[in-house]
Amino acid sequence: MASTFILNVRICLKPFKPFFHQGSSAFSTLNTSLCKSPQLPLSARFLCTRDNNPNSGGRQTDWRNRGWTDRQGGVKNSTIRHREEELWDGSVKGRGKSSIRRQLSLPTSVFAAGTAAKTREWLSRRATVALQDVETEGMKTRQAEKMQPPDRPLSVTEWRELKESLGNQQRFEIYMMYVLLKTRAELDIAKSLLTFVAMESGTLPYQLLLRYLTLCVKGRHDAEVFDLYDIMRERFPSLDKGACTLFIEFFSRTAKWRECISILNEIKKVYTPKARNYDRVITAALSNGEVTTAWAMYADLLEQGLSPFQETWDSLFKGVRTEAETMSQSEHQERLLQIILYMRNNQIYPQQSLASTIKTWFESLTGQKWTGSWTRPTPQGVCGCCGFKLESMHLTAEEYQQLRDRVMTDVIQGPDVFKKTTQQELERFKEFVEKKPAFDVVVDGLNVAYNNGKDRASENLLAVVSELEQKAHCFFTESISEDDPFLLYATLHSGNHCRFVSSDLMRNHKACLPKGEIRQLFFKWQRGHQLVLHEYFIEGGRVIFQSIPSYDTIVQNSADSWHLPYDDDTEDRAAYEVPQRWLCLTSKH
Repeated sequence: MASTFILNVRICLKPFKPFFHQGSSAFSTLNTSLCKSPQLPLSARFLCTRDNNPNSGGRQTDWRNRGWTDRQGGVKNSTIRHREEELWDGSVKGRGKSSIRRQLSLPTSVFAAGTAAKTREWLSRRATVALQDVETEGMKTRQAEKMQPPDRPLSVTEWRELKESLGNQQRFEIYMMYVLLKTRAELDIAKSLLTFVAMESGTLPYQLLLRYLTLCVKGRHDAEVFDLYDIMRERFPSLDKGACTLFIEFFSRTAKWRECISILNEIKKVYTPKARNYDRVITAALSNGEVTTAWAMYADLLEQGLSPFQETWDSLFKGVRTEAETMSQSEHQERLLQIILYMRNNQIYPQQSLASTIKTWFESLTGQKWTGSWTRPTPQGVCGCCGFKLESMHLTAEEYQQLRDRVMTDVIQGPDVFKKTTQQELERFKEFVEKKPAFDVVVDGLNVAYNNGKDRASENLLAVVSELEQKAHCFFTESISEDDPFLLYATLHSGNHCRFVSSDLMRNHKACLPKGEIRQLFFKWQRGHQLVLHEYFIEGGRVIFQSIPSYDTIVQNSADSWHLPYDDDTEDRAAYEVPQRWLCLTSKH
């Protein structure tokens, strides 16, 4: 049974001053009713409103101090407080070690690089031995069923007997060539297979030649590849994308590398080449001292709407201009700086190896006295090396309005297949929200309730709500409804100050937004407004949230500095995470 009702509840606890916005209220989203039973059968939205009465009797909270005051103004329970400023803006003021820090790992952002990998590692340890045994047995069975390649070249008769022993299966030759490729068999074995097929059918199928070409390119059998190129050019009117990619890979490492450009131009007549094709041509041009050609191919890559590989950028930064080049040094430098700006505009983070190449390039610039250092920003967003203040995570009024409009259009009102709600229900909720003052906090009730186990769902939710606010309003939704559109609507409708509590990363809804600037704005807004529960105790404990950084993790620059967040080459970072390490580049000219 699903129902809808509004409930005002005064919890009479402490107000939450850092979140307070004059004339606003706080909001909590709940997918189920608050009841004494740990089971939560109904769907509801729980909205909290702060009490503006200073004489309400609630305990006053000072979130800029380590503890909080009781009704008499005395400090109590200071040792189990939040990580102070890191809870909201990442700053840390002086304080000693507390018991809570000894008991728990420090709350870090869910968006910090490596968090997802640590979670996967922890979950993998919970896998049962039985499941591992089943997977192992299945793997052994599949391996036993694989076709075994011969260990020497076979005659036509021997190949025919082998094919008959395997039931004369269709595409025997294609599959056998694939097996020879995967097992890195000797070239003569593959040649004997081609001889068998030619003798049996009088021709060599294109797909068989393509797999043989793959074997030769990957095995660096250069003489064979040259012959195959001539044969396939003569026999077939055109080559498919796979063959062209293989020939580009091959020619790019030979003295005939210019053939790559001809092949690439042929591909462009039919379909868009791969970014890897351009990478190999650019690398080949740079290796042969033709910087201008390399930059021309790079410009073509961007015109095709492709995203360059980091190896491509690495090659361009390492490229050496020759005296024969028509491109000036200043023009060359400007184009390399445009690569770094491209990273900023597309929220791309260089790998450590590329960051090291960029560092070397800056330090090699004559007369500019650049110095590079590896560093980490402080929680306040200050470079630990040069003291540069990084850009704020806060969206400008223009950015916020642009994001709000697109989310409302594409996620809330658009054909979002993840909504799982009705237009009528959404309209009722919109009318409900618009009648209330702007909220300070929006809580995903069901997500929070089940965060610390379903058996204590009601207590979990009550602990979080009690930690945040004094008054609540409830809006019940259908049981099948998806929470996130309601959550996003209420948060964005309330203004740029409003934050939301949920561990849901909103990836499905972000995917509904157009790629590029809007998705980047959404991710920036999300990292600066989403509160994720780290760990908390219900009895006698206090709620702890993961920290929200105060600065944006994006390439930044000033007149005499560049700051690049980069990925550790050994670190497994999820797409929704951001690096924690930075390259600081400063100039003293």
